[in-house]
Amino acid sequence: MSGTNRRKPSWPPPRPAAIRPGSPGPAASATRRAPPATALAARCARNWRGWRRRASSAPASCWRGCAPPGGPRTPRARRSGAVPGIPARSTATLTGEGDRVMPNVVALRPADDVGAAALEAVVAAHRHLDRCKLSANTVKAYRRQIAAYVAWLAEHAAERDDAFADLVGAEAAVTAWRRSRIDDRAAPNTINQGIAALTLMYAQVGLRIDVKRATVPKPGEPDALTTAEQGAVERAAARRSARDAAIIAVLLFAGAREEECARLEADDIAITARTGTIRLHGKGDQVRTVPIPPTARARITAWLDIRGRQPGPLWTGQRGALTISGIVQVVLAVGADAKLPGLRPHRLRHTYATRLREGGADVAQVQALLGHASLDTSARYFRAGTAEQAAVVDRVFD
Repeated sequence: MSGTNRRKPSWPPPRPAAIRPGSPGPAASATRRAPPATALAARCARNWRGWRRRASSAPASCWRGCAPPGGPRTPRARRSGAVPGIPARSTATLTGEGDRVMPNVVALRPADDVGAAALEAVVAAHRHLDRCKLSANTVKAYRRQIAAYVAWLAEHAAERDDAFADLVGAEAAVTAWRRSRIDDRAAPNTINQGIAALTLMYAQVGLRIDVKRATVPKPGEPDALTTAEQGAVERAAARRSARDAAIIAVLLFAGAREEECARLEADDIAITARTGTIRLHGKGDQVRTVPIPPTARARITAWLDIRGRQPGPLWTGQRGALTISGIVQVVLAVGADAKLPGLRPHRLRHTYATRLREGGADVAQVQALLGHASLDTSARYFRAGTAEQAAVVDRVFD
């Protein structure tokens, strides 16, 4: 039968028809009609939303009712190995190497108790993330960290076959993964985020792991623009489109993080003839309202006159709303025009905080305006830099 005329597998599998005289019988008919187990697994993934509402009965039917006569076909082994006890098809799905990234899909038949425990932990973690109160960005990052850990286990299946067997094996596996991330020169904060995600995952199956966090170095001196560099950035932004100029104004004169800037809606802007504020949605879904100076108000108003005042994402382009990557690209382009290659949004945020401190703001005011969770983070802007220390010495002893 040609590929174009091949019948698509139905879901759920059709019930066997009544036996007619001269028919080959139910066994042969079922053998001819039933799609392979891997196709049914893919079908499960594509219909996950509806299948999830029937979660109480779906796993049993997927594990026992979907296999063709004679048992399920053995999935082809992945080239990079398999997670201990987890079928290759399930590993590809959990790590994003399958047809679609569907982390909640239950495997057809776990190979053994360790594989069942692994799937139970991963699926339980994703279900917990579905209903927890963490921010959307944190949930997305945790899912990515869990998928990366599963992929790492697949590459180290031989020596980490007890990663889900007990507490000792789990802690040993996560410690080895942490060591590999350090060897890969991953940022300490990224490593600690991964440990937090894996701690949450293992907790869903009653394994309370305790793995040492990576040491986070103390933040150095803020990398703020000089007054001349800031002027060059403002002039370069003014030469670009009204939208790009407004983006630079929000980053430079409101101290917004790149993700906060990307999440702005038109309703978050409140500008009158004499005042203006911007509502920023920060980490942990914390919302703060920041006043904006006249220069920023003029740039934002110019963009709103072009965009319109209708609700929706504030930054739009030919392909829809700008993403975080789009915001970064705008800043890089402005930096290149200002002879500051590699300029990033966070450097504009450092500049905003430094100008506040130079203007007489205290540490509590800086904390409120920048949305820092800890006062210690804001205090870094009040440490005298090398140039300031030299200026004080020259002024005192000149």
